[in-house]
Amino acid sequence: MNRVASWLLGLLLLAGLAGPVAGEDAPWYGTDAAGRPVVELYFFWSERCPHCLEARPFVQRLARENDWLRLHEREVSGSRENARLYQWMAGRLGRPAQSVPGFLFCRSMLVGYENAATTGARLRELLRQCHRRLLAGETAPRALEPELPEVAQGRSLALVTVMLAGLDAFNPCAFFVLLFLLSVLVHARSRPRMFLVGGVFVLFSGLFYFAFMAAWLNLFLLVGGMGVVTMVAGGLAVVLALVNIKDYLRPGRGPSLSIPDGAKPGLFQRMQGLLRAQRLPALLTGTVALAAAANSYELLCTAGFPMVFTRILTLQGLGTFEYYLYLLFYNLIYVLPLALIVVVFVLTLGRRKLGERQGRLLKLLSGLMMLGLGSALLVAPERLARVSTALALVATALAGTAIAWLWERWRGRPG
Repeated sequence: MNRVASWLLGLLLLAGLAGPVAGEDAPWYGTDAAGRPVVELYFFWSERCPHCLEARPFVQRLARENDWLRLHEREVSGSRENARLYQWMAGRLGRPAQSVPGFLFCRSMLVGYENAATTGARLRELLRQCHRRLLAGETAPRALEPELPEVAQGRSLALVTVMLAGLDAFNPCAFFVLLFLLSVLVHARSRPRMFLVGGVFVLFSGLFYFAFMAAWLNLFLLVGGMGVVTMVAGGLAVVLALVNIKDYLRPGRGPSLSIPDGAKPGLFQRMQGLLRAQRLPALLTGTVALAAAANSYELLCTAGFPMVFTRILTLQGLGTFEYYLYLLFYNLIYVLPLALIVVVFVLTLGRRKLGERQGRLLKLLSGLMMLGLGSALLVAPERLARVSTALALVATALAGTAIAWLWERWRGRPG
């Protein structure tokens, strides 16, 4: 029955929008039983989108409180017809239908939802503005704002991406491997070779990490928006966080998210082999193989960040292109510190390695941040795409790490 109704609605919209000027307004405006003007509001949402679930009660209450507003709800994740209808209606307005929630009314479109005080208030005022025009006798009011911008959801998610990727970039395992590799290459006394090997290593480290995150993304897209999946992801993130914190408090004891000691000789042997490589193909092949081997262990250090970030993405109800664009953005930020290390190390021919103390503090920072992310996934996953939440988590993790650093310095003072 729902499928038939969706098809009928699509046919009616098609007939209305393809017709003359009077018919053009059929999807956007109507009349009630008394012949009074009514504003038609089309609300496209997804069960997988926490912003949609937060917006839905507000929109329903708005329709109940205003008898001149007629609400049409269309859930897109479980209905291809509704998804196609969303794309078609947005396309008629010259807008993409890549994100939800989407509000279409008065030949205008608003995408995203933050809260009732911001997006909700704006939506209410725009609808009232449209209704006032109808009451004033405008039979075909123009679009309220030809280019209604998307609200803070997109900007917030971009800033959250920067913060999480920036924290993930300080991966003690990745730093250890890269610094040791460059230290070995110093003996060749060849800056071009160091630049080449270091650059290829960083590039393929980013590509391997991207593939790892894409696997998480597709897994979450496959299982859908089930709440139990978010709970499992949050629980796993908390476990990984506690192991990282344990690595700071009790290094070398119990389970660890570090490069195993037994794997290090093999990695060092591969690095030594790069010194002996005389031909460019052999050098590049060896570097890519080293990056693959190193990353298989590095993922243990911060496995929680890719999992949590991709789960946050799939809870936003984005389009496929947007998902991978965010993954690319994340990975570009992830490799920036590694690329900077290569540049500085090659220019100075330095030999500095990541000390045990610095590595443990990075572990603590990673663990505290991941603990906050996992807890948020368990308690309030819809808040993770907000800048305020991400800032609070980052500030708490940095403060905890700073306190630990000051405590270590105080304990290490003489007398």
